Amino acid sequence: MKPILVVGGGPAGLAAAQALAAVGERAVLVEKESRLGGAPILSGYAKLVPSGEWARDAIGGMVRRVEQNPLVSVHTGCRVERFDGAPGAFRAQLSNGQTVEAAAAILCTGFTHFDSVNKPEWGFGTYPDVVTTTQVEQMISSGKGVRCPSDGRKPERVAILLCVGSRDRQIGREWCSKICCTVSCNLAMEIREELPDCHVYIYYMDIRTFGLYETGYYWRSQEEFKVKYIKARIAEVTSDGKRLIVKGEDTLVKRPITIPFDMVVHAIGMDPNVENRRIAEIFGVRLQEHGHIAKGHAYGALGETSRPGVFVAGAATGPETIDDSIAQAKAAAMSALALVRAPAAAAA
Repeated sequence: MKPILVVGGGPAGLAAAQALAAVGERAVLVEKESRLGGAPILSGYAKLVPSGEWARDAIGGMVRRVEQNPLVSVHTGCRVERFDGAPGAFRAQLSNGQTVEAAAAILCTGFTHFDSVNKPEWGFGTYPDVVTTTQVEQMISSGKGVRCPSDGRKPERVAILLCVGSRDRQIGREWCSKICCTVSCNLAMEIREELPDCHVYIYYMDIRTFGLYETGYYWRSQEEFKVKYIKARIAEVTSDGKRLIVKGEDTLVKRPITIPFDMVVHAIGMDPNVENRRIAEIFGVRLQEHGHIAKGHAYGALGETSRPGVFVAGAATGPETIDDSIAQAKAAAMSALALVRAPAAAAA
C-alpha cells in the first residue's frame, strides 16, 4: 500500500505520522519550514497548557520520535505544489523536485498568529514595551526572564489585554480563539512566579477558561498568584513618556479608566493559515467562511474534508488547543487508514 501524506510538521502532523507508524503504516511528512515542531517550537513557547511541560521537551519529544521512526519519511523546507489523483492513488509533486505516491493525505497545516499591527490603537509597533503573548513566551523559554524591551528593566506593572485579533468584527475576526484566556492566565502566573513584586492585571470582555481550565487557571491565578481581573473595553494604549497608559472603560462600574503600566501584553488570537487559499486550491478542498479548512460531517469519518481521501486535523480547521489537535490528528490518521484499507478488506 502507498504511504499516507501528512502536510505540516506541528503537533497535529507529528501525531498523525506517529499514529500511522504505530500501526505499521508508512507516512510521508512534508513541512515548509526547515525544522519540525510547528508554533510551539518555532515560536518558542514556554510551559504548555494544561500539562505544564516545557514546549521544547513535550513537542521536542514528538519531533524526535518521528525523525527516528523508519516508517516516516520527513521532507523539511518544501511544500506540496501539485496534488492529483483519487483515494488510494494520489500523486503529490513537492517543491524539492520529488514526486510522492500516496494513498491519502492529512492536512495539518495549522494557523497564523494574529499580527497586532492590525490593532494599531493598542500600541503595538509604536511602543517597544507593548508586546504579544508569544513574545512573553519567548522571554520565559529563553531563560532571560520577563523584561521591558525598551531598557531591559523588570516590569513592576503588567497589563494583559485579551481578545486581540479575536471576537472583533471591526477588523474581520469574529471568532473566539479558544485558548487565549487560559494561556493568558498561565502567563500571568508565570510572570508573578518570576517577579513576585510585579502587579499583573488582565483586562477582558469575558473569561473563557473552558471546561476544567476554570479551576486551575482562572481561579488559581486570582487566589494563589493575586492576578487582578478587570472587565473592560480598552480604547487605546498611549504613553506619557515614562510609562504606557491604558485607556478605556471599566464596564462593571461604568467609569473611564486611565492606568499606567510598564508593559502591555496583547493576548493575540489564531488567524487562519495565511496560505489556506493556496492549500485549498492545490488539494481541492473547501474553506469555511472565515478561511479555515472546512471539515466534513462530524459524525462520519473523523477529519473528512470536502474531497474524498483528503483529511484535516488541528488548528487548520479553526482555533484549537494542542492536546485536541493531537487527538484530532490521531483520529484523522485512523480515518485515512480505514479508507485506504477498505478495498483490500472488501477483496478479502
